[in-house]
Amino acid sequence: MGMRAWLAGLAVGSAAVAWRRAVRRARWLDLGGATVLVTGGSRGLGLLLAEEFGRHRARVALCARDAAELDRARTFLASRGIAALALACDVTDRARVDATVREVEAQLGPIDVLVNNAGVATVGPHATMTIEDYEEALATHFWGPLYATLAVLPSMRRRRRGRIVNIASIGGKVSVPHLLPYSASKFALVGLSEGLRAELLRHGVLVTTVCPGLMRTGSPRHARFKGRHRAEHAWFAISDSLPGLSMDASRAARRIVEACRRGEAEVVLSLPAKAAAAVHGVLPGLTADLLAVADRLLPRSGGIGTSSARGADSASVAAPSWLTALGDRAASRLNQLGAGERRRPA
Repeated sequence: MGMRAWLAGLAVGSAAVAWRRAVRRARWLDLGGATVLVTGGSRGLGLLLAEEFGRHRARVALCARDAAELDRARTFLASRGIAALALACDVTDRARVDATVREVEAQLGPIDVLVNNAGVATVGPHATMTIEDYEEALATHFWGPLYATLAVLPSMRRRRRGRIVNIASIGGKVSVPHLLPYSASKFALVGLSEGLRAELLRHGVLVTTVCPGLMRTGSPRHARFKGRHRAEHAWFAISDSLPGLSMDASRAARRIVEACRRGEAEVVLSLPAKAAAAVHGVLPGLTADLLAVADRLLPRSGGIGTSSARGADSASVAAPSWLTALGDRAASRLNQLGAGERRRPA
């Protein structure tokens, strides 16, 4: 009897493994000739994703708000042998998103992969945040991805083929002090993304939710800082640069594209992010207490209103410095600097 049970268990296990392999094969996407649209693709992670998709012989389109940045991004990709369609688009404008999707489809064909990557960040104590800060974050991280998704879905469903990759954040799983508008909007994106995955799977459209931790993209230059803005910029830029806390953005881009090809449901990037998500999932009270301690270590608002300053205008003794060297190099390499700013060696 024991032997029969063991053999039956072995047969069930083998069948499960075979089924899993068959599902993986069925979900695998060959990117050769596929049309990919990356929002927020002119710099940082978005630019690296466009490059990585191009390396897999996809037809790449990218959109962003700044025309000059888009021109530099197109040159960056061309220098790597990747011809990209670059279109100016503010993802918070639904009409503009719809027009951009139509233009991509007219020039490159039906969109096979949509990557919702456009993002904004405002850093500072909650007392310095305004309703407008929350509205901007939600418009960019929730409504923007929703507009783009609704624009590409009819074609994807008709063809029973498509991938949607939503670049959320570990801040969409564990809310971080001094980043409340950002975290709230990323939580909204995670909820949208996970629900869409469940509903669209039967239509052949696979949605992947990506929750990166800190990455070295040079993005603090474009974030906005409130309260003691130089101190806020310093801790944020240093955290975003240090090995161990932050992840190499090129490695992140490769992993995201791999997850897209496999049709994975979720990817959490970096060991600290994985640890934070795991602990919070099991012991949310503990993470809340630890984050409250972290909040005490962050700069106080000091009664300084609600005005903000860009990271590029918030230099201090601590940042830029040797502590932010990796992030500064990433900023130089990934199109985060203005046309006339000095670029460091990569």
